[in-house]
Amino acid sequence: MDCNVFNPVDLPCGRTIENRLVKTAMYEHMANFSGGPPNEFHYGLYSEWAKHGWGMILTGNVQVSPQHLTLGRDIVVPPTLNAEDLKPFERLAEVIHGVVDGTRSLAIMQLSHAGRQSANFIGGRPPFVPPLAPSSVRVGAGHTESCRRGAISDLIFHALFQVPTEMTTLDILYVQSSFVRGALLAYKSGFDGVQLHAAHGYLLAQFMSHKSNIRNDEYSAAPENVTRMLSEIVKAIRKVVPTTFIIGIKINSADYITYGGAEEVYQEGERRVLDHIRTIASWGIIDFIEISGGDYEKPDFMACSGSQKLDRQAFFTRFSRTVMKDLYRSPVPFSSVPLILLTGGLRSHSHLQAALMSKHADLLGIGRGAVLCPDLPEILRLQLQNNKSSSTWADRPFAHEPEAVFRASKWVPSVGLIGAGVGTAWYTTRMRDIAISQIKKPRAEPPPVDYNRGGLIAVFKMWAWFDSRIIPIWVLGIFIMLIVTAEVFYQH
Repeated sequence: MDCNVFNPVDLPCGRTIENRLVKTAMYEHMANFSGGPPNEFHYGLYSEWAKHGWGMILTGNVQVSPQHLTLGRDIVVPPTLNAEDLKPFERLAEVIHGVVDGTRSLAIMQLSHAGRQSANFIGGRPPFVPPLAPSSVRVGAGHTESCRRGAISDLIFHALFQVPTEMTTLDILYVQSSFVRGALLAYKSGFDGVQLHAAHGYLLAQFMSHKSNIRNDEYSAAPENVTRMLSEIVKAIRKVVPTTFIIGIKINSADYITYGGAEEVYQEGERRVLDHIRTIASWGIIDFIEISGGDYEKPDFMACSGSQKLDRQAFFTRFSRTVMKDLYRSPVPFSSVPLILLTGGLRSHSHLQAALMSKHADLLGIGRGAVLCPDLPEILRLQLQNNKSSSTWADRPFAHEPEAVFRASKWVPSVGLIGAGVGTAWYTTRMRDIAISQIKKPRAEPPPVDYNRGGLIAVFKMWAWFDSRIIPIWVLGIFIMLIVTAEVFYQH
């Protein structure tokens, strides 16, 4: 494997990525409330990334179902694909393709369906209409963490996440056709490919988990059926797009482990995710598989301390060392083996080089680092050209991470949408800052990071983003802020 971050690499479909740096998907929260097409804020944000020579740029999740949104302001695949529907997506693809010093970033649209994780009130459905899922299993059902939630938090949690309705076969076929329509949208509007989001507990991941899928039919989580939903979508997409159209899949290795478990738990989790990746690779029609879910900063850490974060690091590190060896020993022809995109904790140039040299990855995914430092490829290239001593910069993090976010997160209730979303809110407001700066001055440098913005302020600004055309967003933002504030006082 070539270990230079800036050397190109070929995908199985025949397309070439100009370098190994990939801006991975980040939820933007910039579309109209209740979902819609990309707009000027998306164009401003992605124009900033496009200026700096990323090898591949992935959009945030584009929902294939307007009734299954995540946080209300999702980009949504339109019901029809006429010329007018395509225009905003064509503009986004054009923006992402911005050429920098001969480098044309590949534009990849991430397609997603939230399934049971589509919250009440902001999920695109009338209040208390449940979302669809493989089985009628509520988010968090049976988890020990539900026992640790406070009374108010538990009430909020159950109000936001309902018991989903089990999908019928017709529901499944309709969702499959929606993913195909999303891929056609990407192709017709000029994107180079799509990534199917089968991670982080979204619908495709729900079908592959025995915790959320307790069906007994051909779409069950039994070994012979566990990837059927994903397989049928991929094969249907391949039938309607050119062979050079890129198809990727995102998997989260942490979805497969139980924290605090024994060595056998890790081995079982590793076996299951490897089986799924082997199966996906065996189809011979996937170009890249993104593996997220850990922290690459401590690759030698293997002890189990009971901390969820450290457990993730241990599993993710071992898994990243195993998966590529396994794929290249498989019977799949070498030219058809999907590239591995590694995402998680790649915070310095030495991390990037180590991942390539150790053959842990073909492609290097940067998410939050790309928000803090959108011009990262340009900076790395200049540092390499200037032959700066590795002792002065190679081990230095790309950007300082906002400690205020993590300090603030302990003061908000343990509801995933609000509490764990404090970090999401902080980075969302940072992306909005970038977008607005580019709308005002398209050639301006990215704005400085506002490290003084606390987590609770970020939550409020994310939800109470003023838009005179959509007054209710203010009401929703203030309502959520009041819930958070009430819980803070309740816990004290």
